[in-house]
Amino acid sequence: MQEADLHNLTVQEAAAEADKLRPQLVQWGKEYYENDQPTVPDAEYDQVYNRLVQLETAFPSIVTPDSPTQRVGGQVDSDFTKVPHPIPMLSLGDVFSAAELNQFVERLQQDYPEVQEFNCELKIDGLSIALRYEQGRLVQGSTRGNGTIGEDITANVKTIASVPQTLSRPIDIEVRGECYMGKEAFLALNQRRELAGQAIFANPRNAAAGSLRQLDPQVTAARHLSTFMYNVADYADLEATTQSGMLTELRELGFSVDPDYQVAHNLDEINAYIEKYQAARDQLSYGIDGIVIKTNSLALQQTIGHTVKVPKWAIAYKFPPEVARVQIEDIEWTIGRTGVVTPTAVFAPVKLAGTTVARATLHNPDYIEKKDIRIGDTVEVYKAGDIIPEVDHYLPAKRPATATPYVIPTTCPSCGAELVHLDDEVALRCINPQCPAQLAEQVTHFASRNAMDIEGLGPKIVKQLFDRNLIKDVASLYRLRFDDLINLDKFGEKSAQNLLQAIEQSRHNSLERLLFGLGIRHVGGKAALLLAQHFGSLDRLRQASAAEIEAIDSIGSTIADSLVTYFGEPHSQTLLQELADVGVNFDYQGRGPVTNQDDFFYGKKVVLTGKLEAMTRGEAQDYIEAHGGSVTSSVSKKTDLVIAGTDAGSKLTKAQELNVPVWDEQRFHTAMTNE
Repeated sequence: MQEADLHNLTVQEAAAEADKLRPQLVQWGKEYYENDQPTVPDAEYDQVYNRLVQLETAFPSIVTPDSPTQRVGGQVDSDFTKVPHPIPMLSLGDVFSAAELNQFVERLQQDYPEVQEFNCELKIDGLSIALRYEQGRLVQGSTRGNGTIGEDITANVKTIASVPQTLSRPIDIEVRGECYMGKEAFLALNQRRELAGQAIFANPRNAAAGSLRQLDPQVTAARHLSTFMYNVADYADLEATTQSGMLTELRELGFSVDPDYQVAHNLDEINAYIEKYQAARDQLSYGIDGIVIKTNSLALQQTIGHTVKVPKWAIAYKFPPEVARVQIEDIEWTIGRTGVVTPTAVFAPVKLAGTTVARATLHNPDYIEKKDIRIGDTVEVYKAGDIIPEVDHYLPAKRPATATPYVIPTTCPSCGAELVHLDDEVALRCINPQCPAQLAEQVTHFASRNAMDIEGLGPKIVKQLFDRNLIKDVASLYRLRFDDLINLDKFGEKSAQNLLQAIEQSRHNSLERLLFGLGIRHVGGKAALLLAQHFGSLDRLRQASAAEIEAIDSIGSTIADSLVTYFGEPHSQTLLQELADVGVNFDYQGRGPVTNQDDFFYGKKVVLTGKLEAMTRGEAQDYIEAHGGSVTSSVSKKTDLVIAGTDAGSKLTKAQELNVPVWDEQRFHTAMTNE
């Protein structure tokens, strides 16, 4: 229904339509703001929300106090301490077309002719936060929450490298901005979660929200969050008189500020800015979903004021989602190493958001049934968070007459075992421990760089080994012979010898690599190292109770219960006995937790960049962490050292700009050998 149709509605009809829209928006808002797991694209939420705004604007008498249009963000019912916002943290009004934006600017300048400048800023796709400082020292971080009450996340924001602990001036100030997760960090996080058998995040915004609202700050620290600050609650202690000047002053105080803002003087300049960054958004290292246009004068911002929910001096122009129309040729079901069976739509390759895609996720069986997706349908595909291709909806007018409802499989496409739902999960799982597809994924994971590091053993070779019945699990890798490998496709004598040597070397790896390689649910690389350091051997770990495991710092009940369950399963016990029989090491060979504070790397934050010649990045990181240091992904004022290999890029440049010490690989190697 279009806006023009509003004139044909009675008050009763408008109220009835609004009553249907509100609970749907409330549910979607809860999924987005509180659960960090949205079930509909942003564009669909925006469309329905905008319709409710139109109805309530045309018929003010139907507005209800609990309408989503009267609230900011989500409800606050978490385990975090509540934080009141004496000065409310407002959201922004949205427009979705050039015509709507022009109307906003023209109306604002008509009501306030003195508005002659606008500051254009990128709309970062993240989570709103507030940082409060007293005498220049960080004392509290909080989420926006519902605008008047947020959550205390002080311990978590202190783990974010771009959040200064101390400002360059000893002032009292509350700074507001966006916490986000960069595209590279988002992909890495989802890969880790998939390997651990956990649900992946739908987009970087929800990943950032889920990471920032962790009860364990160490989890937040491992997620590599970033921030851009763009506002303050009270301008009293600032010298700036404009929005653009305020951003400059915030940077001088030590905050991270998105550098791509620009002052515009008319609609032509605003539209040129929008066109520039709508075209360049794929090249940015973080997600944006629009442009924010603000009255540049801070004094005028105060004069113009705000409604109960949004400032009247600013507006957000939302980018239309970039979509492609494709015809689904097939739906494939893939089995992960934890047994989760995931549907994927297959179609002819198309260009989408800067890359060519031929597959898009359908998430789970419920998604297919809810959206009524069928083979042969023409569907719209978009990139969730500009990263993950996802099927949105089908086009009814293009549905073939022969299309029938898709039948969700009840048996595993790999082994034929019955698929089940576990613990009220949405996902289907194959729970057959001998499922070939799961076993192949497990072997691939076992051989990966951060696990047993068997160089040359990738997915294609693993598939050949299974297809030819040369292996049945990870233990049988250690029984492979030269004659088995020489007959593999594209294998010669050298390739066979190299793979056998890599397998032999992995037999002697330290325990933490084996623990991670086993793919025990929820046990990632960091947890594996802590467990190996604490127990020293796999035999001691296997005998430990859940309470003993959980007593380790940073190891919670989820990991402890998962370990006890794994070691109690008969097929796990058989596998571990087979690994012992082929001579795989079960002992921790590294150092215990570092206590020597005289060690050079103790307590230092180190960034690795460029290509290292004498060792892998993983080996360099292992050495630094074994000597009490930590390796981070980005360079900031808090970085103590950058180790730069060949072809080092922007991280080296930033280190030089910040006067962070830089070592080449030779100096790092010398420090290691002179230990």
